[in-house]
Amino acid sequence: MQWFEAQTDWGEGEGTVEALPEALRHWHQAMLPAWPDMQEVEDDRIDDPHITGYSMGAHVIYVDFRWSVAEEAYEAVRRLAVEHRVGFFDVSGDEGNGEIYFPGDEPSPPSGGAWRQVADQFKSLEDTPATPKASWLNIFRRTQ
Repeated sequence: MQWFEAQTDWGEGEGTVEALPEALRHWHQAMLPAWPDMQEVEDDRIDDPHITGYSMGAHVIYVDFRWSVAEEAYEAVRRLAVEHRVGFFDVSGDEGNGEIYFPGDEPSPPSGGAWRQVADQFKSLEDTPATPKASWLNIFRRTQ
């Protein structure tokens, strides 16, 4: 965890894609078609749950996803980490004991972190139809 905290000490400002090691740059490029960078999309797309934030360090990319797509994002990040031979740390793992993948190792079984339960709750909220609310005009009409 000390390594992660040192890598994500953004006090000196974030890095750039160009300054990343080659393998991480390729991983980032592979992520962008399905997971566009919120800093690079038009304002009318910002509500798309696949729009995500990327923070660059010297040797890391910290990626934040919306809860409603966390499971899908986890699978994509993990698969592309193995494919591009970059490390992966599931920072949302239980009690700081998130899954760690080192390039070249056999991936461990998928994380069973509590974050999956939170993600499921958010996803179920998306699947539940919204209850229509009374408009101000209808309330006004009833008082006439």
